Amino acid sequence: MRKFLACSMLLSLLVAAPLVQAAADLEINTPAISSIKNTMQSRHGQLAGFYASGAVGFTRDGLVAVRDANAVPLAQRQNLNTLVAAENSDRNALYKEIASGNGHPEWEAEVRSTFAQRWIQKAQGGWYYQDGSGWVKK
Repeated sequence: MRKFLACSMLLSLLVAAPLVQAAADLEINTPAISSIKNTMQSRHGQLAGFYASGAVGFTRDGLVAVRDANAVPLAQRQNLNTLVAAENSDRNALYKEIASGNGHPEWEAEVRSTFAQRWIQKAQGGWYYQDGSGWVKK
C-alpha cells in the first residue's frame, strides 16, 4: 500500500504540478519527458524505503540526497549512491526538458523551484526534506 501511495504521489506531482508562469506548461509531454518520467517511476519503488528510513531526503533545489548513510547497511550503500545519482540525473534532465519543451530554456530554475516545493508538499509523513535551516522530518 505504501509503495502504491508513493507511486501515486510521483505521478500526481509529474502530471499536476502548478504552472511556473502563466505561459508555462508543466504538463507538457515530449518523448524525452515521457521517457524520464517512466524511468523515475520505476526507480521510485527502490527509493521509497530509503525515504522512509530517513537515509534519503529531498533537497531545496529539487534533487535528492543521502541524508544519513548510517541508516543503510554497508552492503547497500553503493546501491543507494547509484540510485541517488541516477535520480538526480533524471530530475535535472526533467527540469531542463520541461523548460525547453515550453520554448523557454531560461525557465529551468523556475521549473526546478516549483518541483522542489511540490516534492516536499507531497512527501509522506516521516520523510525528510531540507529547508533554510537544514534537514526537517515531515
